[in-house]
Amino acid sequence: MKLKTEDFIVSEGTKVELKKSPTLVKEFYTSKEDYEETLKANVEALSRLQELHYASNKYAVLLIFQAMDAAGKDGVIRHVLSGINPQGCQVFSFKHPEATELAHDFLWRSTCVLPERGKIGVFNRSYYEEVLIVRVHPEILQGQRLPDSILDKESIWGERYRSIIDLENHLHHNGTKIIKFFLHLSKDEQKKRFLARIDNPDKNWKFSLADIEERKYWNEYMHAYETCLSATSTKHAPWYIVPADDKKNARLIISNILLDTFKALDMHYPEADEKRQEELKAIRQKLVEEE
Repeated sequence: MKLKTEDFIVSEGTKVELKKSPTLVKEFYTSKEDYEETLKANVEALSRLQELHYASNKYAVLLIFQAMDAAGKDGVIRHVLSGINPQGCQVFSFKHPEATELAHDFLWRSTCVLPERGKIGVFNRSYYEEVLIVRVHPEILQGQRLPDSILDKESIWGERYRSIIDLENHLHHNGTKIIKFFLHLSKDEQKKRFLARIDNPDKNWKFSLADIEERKYWNEYMHAYETCLSATSTKHAPWYIVPADDKKNARLIISNILLDTFKALDMHYPEADEKRQEELKAIRQKLVEEE
């Protein structure tokens, strides 16, 4: 089965209905060995493109991963980006905001750690939490010390979507390429993965009672994701809905999307001008003549 990355993109203006989006699709690999070989080839290709990206120093690339618990975000980051030079990549995971972060607007803490030109920034969860978990649990807004005048539950989400779109447009027009992934996991598969974490002592640390509590809000989360994906997928910062019930398939899909994205960027190794070439020739000559 040929992998077409455009099959997973949310086109701008699309009304997302997650029930119609599969969490499992036919495998893009024929065996475990085929999967490992394909992923290895993609990782090596990404490594070469990342070196070019770093040398070109023209763009910044921001990868955003959002998903329900146990969807495999950590595994995707670990496997797909395993060949990336750590000097050119920064990974940030956003937990519950701390006091200093709550004293600023909801985009502040992520804006402080945006990637530089030539680098890749990875957000494991992101500012989108502010229209996802906060929408499911609106009582969180009370802890953000916002003026009463903007706490209208009918308008605040639309305002936050606009703030996010404005930020992402600003970043695009200043050389940041944004790719956003929603790992689409089924409730049944999440249950299987939770049970596996409980049954495996080495995985117990990845499970908490809070995970079970959040499962009670599954339908509310699906609605929040549908609204968010529909409102914030744009031409310059698209969302990709990645079927996540098969971890191997998800990694191959995401690695291919990244390859397509990097290949589309206008990147070149810096060319030495005439003065620089003469300087290099002189340095080379000195090295050759060394005793």
